[in-house]
Amino acid sequence: MAAGDQKWSFVVVANRLPVRRVWEGDTAQWVPSPGGLVSALRPVMSGNPDAVWAGWTGVPGPGTEPFEVDGFQCHPVSVSQGELQLFYEGFSNATLWPLFHDALVPPEYHRTWWDAYRTVNQRYAATVADLAAPGATVWIHDYHLLLVPGLLREARPDLRIGFFLHIPFPARELYIRLPWRAEIVDGLLGADLIGLQTQLSADNFCRAVNRITGAKTTGRVIQHNGRATQAGAFPIGIDTDRISRLAADPAVQARAAEIHQTLGSPRTVLLGVDRLDYTKGIEVRLRAFRELLAEGRLSVDDCVLVQIAEPSRSQVTGYAEVRREVEQMVGDVNGNFGVMGRPVVHYLHQSQPIEELVAMYLIADIMLVTPLRDGMNLVAKEYVASRPDNTGVLVLSEFTGAAQELRTAELINPHDIEGLKSAMEAAARRPPAEAGPAMRTMRRVVRSNTAQRWAERFLDRLEACE
Repeated sequence: MAAGDQKWSFVVVANRLPVRRVWEGDTAQWVPSPGGLVSALRPVMSGNPDAVWAGWTGVPGPGTEPFEVDGFQCHPVSVSQGELQLFYEGFSNATLWPLFHDALVPPEYHRTWWDAYRTVNQRYAATVADLAAPGATVWIHDYHLLLVPGLLREARPDLRIGFFLHIPFPARELYIRLPWRAEIVDGLLGADLIGLQTQLSADNFCRAVNRITGAKTTGRVIQHNGRATQAGAFPIGIDTDRISRLAADPAVQARAAEIHQTLGSPRTVLLGVDRLDYTKGIEVRLRAFRELLAEGRLSVDDCVLVQIAEPSRSQVTGYAEVRREVEQMVGDVNGNFGVMGRPVVHYLHQSQPIEELVAMYLIADIMLVTPLRDGMNLVAKEYVASRPDNTGVLVLSEFTGAAQELRTAELINPHDIEGLKSAMEAAARRPPAEAGPAMRTMRRVVRSNTAQRWAERFLDRLEACE
């Protein structure tokens, strides 16, 4: 059978393939991406001759031939440069992303963006319909592909279709602002099982369906157009074994000691690790830190803040402004409170390898995870997994999915800057021994809900769908 004629019994569909292109001189090669989804699906994908992953390579233009990387069978889907601007930067990240994150910035609604989104979703659905064997299981991921379940159901009613949304689903009152609200609900209801990060998102989705279609739900089973679709909460985990191994690696520990010394061996290190995104609350924590220094509640003599802000969607409207604001605030804090050769805020606008992140987790006495809204936030879980001695304090926004599991963290309202300041100050003054019980409880939670367990739970539930 020719490679192009092969049919697969398990198909994963995501905006991106589980690989990234790395250049060595003039030569490019594909390497596995880091990321929770790749870790979660490795056991069921890697080396499985009946499994394939369909998605975009990250390079605009015609799709390349299928290829294999690290045991993952990859089937590229083409996205043109124009579609990238309209479908990805436009509808996905300037319409859906802000709307689904509580409209923290106003979503934009443009018919040209919607047309491109629909076109790309149709291409993904047609690709998967061609790849899937009779009765295959298909697992579709995230907000870029909300129409694919319905399109695929229409083309291939024999398939078992699951969908997982990695970001929050908004309150019904927000969702119904979307001009194409009915089309997207119809698309999602093509799935047998819809997974969301939290019970609140699952409830929000069911309420939106009821408002738009009139369909009733019983125990989160939605009856619509003669079919049943189940919705449920499946909070995603991390690869805890990998983080634990890195935290115990002598090379990583040596790097942690080196970083700590470079920072001036402060008594207290506060750390933030985020994509540079307006949902992450970076500006809020910088403002809180500045005020604590100005009020004398924290001292530059024994306290530093390290902020990693990974580049993100630089072409999308508003992101350049977020970067300018963050960098102005960093300059303001350092200009007013730093001393020669010793800034009080160490800011890096660059991606970091996981080994470097774990080294930073090891020296962080306080981890600041303060998004204004987040589907889950895996950084919080990575920090917990990297603390085998049960030290450290996690200051965590109530508006993350992780807050529903890590209930012994210092939970804060990121819109309440005085409350955030109080939590940061209390964390800086807390003796390490007093942090132990809370961290020990969180570590049990993180170890019991790994990325692999998440995938197994979802796929087992999908298999049981009638």
